[in-house]
Amino acid sequence: MSAIDGLMGNYVAALDWQDWNGWLGSFADSCHYSVTSRQNAESNLPLCYMIDDCRARIEDRVKFITEVWASTIEPYRTRHVTQRLSVSRMDDRNYRVLSNVVVMFTQNNDPSGVLVTGYYDDVVTVDGGTALFASKTVYIDGTPARYLAYPL
Repeated sequence: MSAIDGLMGNYVAALDWQDWNGWLGSFADSCHYSVTSRQNAESNLPLCYMIDDCRARIEDRVKFITEVWASTIEPYRTRHVTQRLSVSRMDDRNYRVLSNVVVMFTQNNDPSGVLVTGYYDDVVTVDGGTALFASKTVYIDGTPARYLAYPL
């Protein structure tokens, strides 16, 4: 459990400090990352705000954030608040982890606001005390308060 909690803490810290290599380091070699609305998921609609179906695509996302979009987006800071709801063992190395998440954002020196609320549905692989995301799906409750440039 401590390896999973450490992974979750490192994950949100990397996002909040915009440590994109640290964020990338949270994922296993074989992995999947997506952000979708709860409504689309509940309606079986395959539309996503973000979908990276392999590690190479997650690496591309980091490159886009740091190189391609660097001077074209309005940057903002985030603060993630998470609450682990459950951990269930899937097999000898993999765990399904559900967590609530609230992401606040601040742009320039403007007042902070809620960017999204929702939950994480993760598959975490633990090997030798090291935990990494094999799959991370973010389900958001409604429309984001602004466009999403950064992962959640």
